[in-house]
Amino acid sequence: MANPNPGEAAIIMKIKAKMEKALPLVTDECCIYRVPREIRKLKEDAYTPKVVSIGPFHHRDPNLQKMEGQKTIYFKEFIERTETKNLESFVSCVQELEAKVRDCYSDDIKLSEEEHVMVILVDCCFILEFLLKSYFNQWSSHDVFFLSPWLSNCLEYDLLMLENQVPFFVLEKLYNLAFPSTSNPSLLTLTYHILPRGIISGNRDGLSLTNVGRIAHFTDLTRKLLLLSSDLSISECSREAQVTHLYTATQLREAGVKFEVNKASNCLLDLQLSGHTLRIPFIRVEDSTEAVWRNLLAFEQCHWIDESYLADYIFIIDFLIDTDKDVDLLIEKGIIENWLGDSNAVATMFNGLAVNILTLGFNEKYSCILKGLNDFCEKPWNRKVATLKRDYCNTPWRTVASIAGIFLLILTLVQTIFSILQVVH
Repeated sequence: MANPNPGEAAIIMKIKAKMEKALPLVTDECCIYRVPREIRKLKEDAYTPKVVSIGPFHHRDPNLQKMEGQKTIYFKEFIERTETKNLESFVSCVQELEAKVRDCYSDDIKLSEEEHVMVILVDCCFILEFLLKSYFNQWSSHDVFFLSPWLSNCLEYDLLMLENQVPFFVLEKLYNLAFPSTSNPSLLTLTYHILPRGIISGNRDGLSLTNVGRIAHFTDLTRKLLLLSSDLSISECSREAQVTHLYTATQLREAGVKFEVNKASNCLLDLQLSGHTLRIPFIRVEDSTEAVWRNLLAFEQCHWIDESYLADYIFIIDFLIDTDKDVDLLIEKGIIENWLGDSNAVATMFNGLAVNILTLGFNEKYSCILKGLNDFCEKPWNRKVATLKRDYCNTPWRTVASIAGIFLLILTLVQTIFSILQVVH
């Protein structure tokens, strides 16, 4: 083979250099992602922190710079409350983990090693100090979060945003380094204390935290707690064929389906179909509900697409709710508590959550529910019986009147028959 000319040789060298620098977009450690553009563009502010930046993705956001001073204060207070009070040991700890931490992010981090260590260390210590203050109610007069409930609420939801995470193993390392011998509550217990009650309400007192397993970050923890508190089989990964249709709540009611609150479970995911009764756990819809769900779904789309249990749930609720009439029906049945005030806003929210979300079929339990509902509604007799009940038996008085009318009709018919017989004879 002929030797390449000088021009070709230069090109070959540059290509080889480029190939050597080529790295995969994500590594096996990756767990913190930029929200995909097709999802993010639907509602930018749902994925953007409002009060504080955590980690490198939003580090230089000018809208979040006011909190940098407060983060430094909390960093200092955390170091002072530790048993060792040795800043050098904390810096050394994060330095050792820096490369592993960098691999946890889906984007190339545009920070030097030194800058990255400082960001991760300050942000993690800020979080730990906030968790300790919240758990022990140790607020002082200079704590802006204590003085402003709005700020405190925003901060808690900022800590759940997918792009605003630090790896949980760094928090654990620093927490254990800070308190190696005390009887402080576990980091998991501290974190559990601030998770959104609207999403995992009711199960936080009864759920064993020992079953959580490896935690990637706060968004991952919230999803894990939802799944652990549900009766879905997390170990069962088989997915049924994609279901593209389900009747709305009002259509289901017209076909004879009954709606009830599932009082046996406080987990949102525990849908149950018994006969023609669909039981749905209580849902409180408030201002922060949409942002929390959007970040959980975005994480699932990026990291758990083969086990998209949350997307399954949202798709079913999206099927059930099409208009404000569907929302009103579920409110009437005590399934939805609407803190947004407007039923249309609730319908718009649930319809919007499913846009640009993918699911590889439904989990087995939900597939059975969908098939059962569709089969029931597609039987003409069920719809006719439901129409009769709705039109003639929807109140006790109307039921009595309908029975009396039928009885009178029968008597009239019998009388007519006897009259005809008498004429014939």
